[in-house]
Amino acid sequence: MGIMRGLRAAKGATATAAGAEPVHASPQQLLALMSEYEESRLGWFWETDAEGRVIYLSRQVADVFGKSAETLSRTQFQSLFLTDPGADGASPRNISLLFGGRKTFTDLIVRAAVGDQEIYWSLSGRPKLDEKGEFLGYRGHGGDITETQKTENETSRLAQFDSLTGLSNRHRMQQKIDSTLTAFRNAKRCCAVMMIDLDRFKQANDTFGHRAGDELLKQVAQRMKRAFDMTCEVGRIGGDEFQVMLPDIDDRGRLGDLAKKVIALISQPYLLDEGRAAIGASVGVAIAPYDGLTREEVVHSADVALYAAKNGGRGQFRFYSSDLQSESHLRKALEADLRDALDKGELYLEYQPMVSVKDNRIVGLEALLRWYHPERGKIAPAIFIPIAEEGNLIAPIGEWVIRQAAQDAARWPDHVRVSVNLSEHQIIQEGFTLLVANALTNAGIPPERLEFEFKESVHFGSGEVTEREIKALRKLGVRLALDDFGTGVSSLGYLRQAPFETIKIDPSFLKGSMEKNSRNPDLIRAIVALAGGLNMETVMEGVEAMDELRMVTDCGVGLIQGFVYSQPMTVDEVDEFLTAQGWVIAPNGPAHQRSERRKVYRKVNVIHEDHFYSVVLRDLSKTGAMIEGLVDVPLGTEFVVDFGEGQLAVAKVKRSENDQQGLEFETALVDDGAGGLCTRNRISPYALAAAGMPLAMLPPGHYPLAQKAENQQALSMPRFGHSNVKAKLAGYG
Repeated sequence: MGIMRGLRAAKGATATAAGAEPVHASPQQLLALMSEYEESRLGWFWETDAEGRVIYLSRQVADVFGKSAETLSRTQFQSLFLTDPGADGASPRNISLLFGGRKTFTDLIVRAAVGDQEIYWSLSGRPKLDEKGEFLGYRGHGGDITETQKTENETSRLAQFDSLTGLSNRHRMQQKIDSTLTAFRNAKRCCAVMMIDLDRFKQANDTFGHRAGDELLKQVAQRMKRAFDMTCEVGRIGGDEFQVMLPDIDDRGRLGDLAKKVIALISQPYLLDEGRAAIGASVGVAIAPYDGLTREEVVHSADVALYAAKNGGRGQFRFYSSDLQSESHLRKALEADLRDALDKGELYLEYQPMVSVKDNRIVGLEALLRWYHPERGKIAPAIFIPIAEEGNLIAPIGEWVIRQAAQDAARWPDHVRVSVNLSEHQIIQEGFTLLVANALTNAGIPPERLEFEFKESVHFGSGEVTEREIKALRKLGVRLALDDFGTGVSSLGYLRQAPFETIKIDPSFLKGSMEKNSRNPDLIRAIVALAGGLNMETVMEGVEAMDELRMVTDCGVGLIQGFVYSQPMTVDEVDEFLTAQGWVIAPNGPAHQRSERRKVYRKVNVIHEDHFYSVVLRDLSKTGAMIEGLVDVPLGTEFVVDFGEGQLAVAKVKRSENDQQGLEFETALVDDGAGGLCTRNRISPYALAAAGMPLAMLPPGHYPLAQKAENQQALSMPRFGHSNVKAKLAGYG
């Protein structure tokens, strides 16, 4: 057979080279020699025909496949091996290329096709040729290198993956994002990058210890893997920072949903040997090519968005926009101003009533902190409260709120309580309960007329100080309320032992609750039943419309807080209005729930046919907008609203009166993570460049739109006139 001829030839050549007489072994001796070599498991032999089919294979190798050598005869040799990313070049395709080239090869690493087993061999082979030089096939030998290759694979894996969580490490993420963006730039495809930072992780790590912190990171990694599909690359890039690459996704509605999903997953409680921990997450999102073309640009944009999410109050997500750069400068200026705001009397309180649905009687008022800046006007609490927390200003401001709220409550009837929000930064103060007791004494009101609202995250992961202060507050006699129930990490076991008198149901349960087949009313009804079983009151927040009021009343909610009864009022308005009403207030709101509208006042462009108009955007909702500045616009007119940065929305005029038009969007807007709205998709910079707007580093290619732009005739005369509102636009660029 061919193997025997090969051995005989090889041994003869060796002997001659050494200057000795050739040794003529019998066929029986050669067979015995080959058999002993194979039995020693130091190596094995193989041979194929010209079509790559097995002619000979050592029995020891056939045993690995659970078959006899005869059964494997005529099997394609390449089919015995698997592609394995851990072995250098070990794939059937590489073997095929080598065989096709009919070249001698040595030490080719392959993996046996035997299920999940990791068995690696090193193959060497040389082509067989007849006397005329015709190719007859291959013959060669192999050896087992499984242990060596496993070690090398593990070393390679450790160089690319985080040893604690098993996720990709920083180096691998950089390589993946670099290679993906390079390939996608040539193909004009999109790719999103998420930066994820854990909230309150350091606090949990300090409370429970580093071993528990490591276990917490492992559990976080497992939840992240569940949040994203296999096409996404998930990595830990250091400490409590994570990064995700999401190829071929630029739908900001989908990305926002994914960001909310990962925030919700990470915010669920963790069971550790050392105790129960609660953390959160903030997410920043950037998308190539809109927010950058290179890895450095896109990751920087995602970092800027993450910084904005953390500064916005944590537990949130943000999409990158150019406005965020200026936001960071504004934040620094506001922090400096906020340090003096208390002394200058710029901070004040407004109060929103909590009303009993049985008799419309006011039972409590929630104190809401406000800041009127002398130059910038009213600053939204969502902006300045996170600044106060990050700048360690919340303690003195929070103390002032408690004292002021207690003094204001002293002016009201005994049955009316005042409710104050607490942050985790306040509750961990040593001596916090003593501060509260002094405020009550100075105001001369009993403890049960003061209620503190806080989220469950305040209760978990804050250490013994938090537990001690909560118990002390209970002993003092003040009321405690769990705020935003249904959005955090609350559990039945926690509620059973929690010291609350009140559960405040988050307004998010009202969104879409009037739609057919909505399950939100059932959820509200279940929360009410749960609270009733635990002797707790329920407050439904954010009720605005009369149909919402009827629905939550039918669900058994006892107290209502929202615009359907009253917007927040100053203390003087409370005294004047509510006292005159006898502390009874009738509901007065729109008949039906409507899309949430945001009051805005900024300049945008609208496009009609081939003309641009500058207008003022007044109201904005997911489904429509109110614009001001055009006259003589008939119903049914179609516009494209240009919100900037590639955000275009097709809209139709549904209402037109004087210089105001009500627009309905063809595709609904989506949540931008900052309490605002954005378009689901953007116009690609590639398309903009093709239309005559150059983009740095745009790959060469054929752009038909560019020719169209060059040949375009001059714009027609505008069809619609501008009203005198045009003069106002200069201040709203």
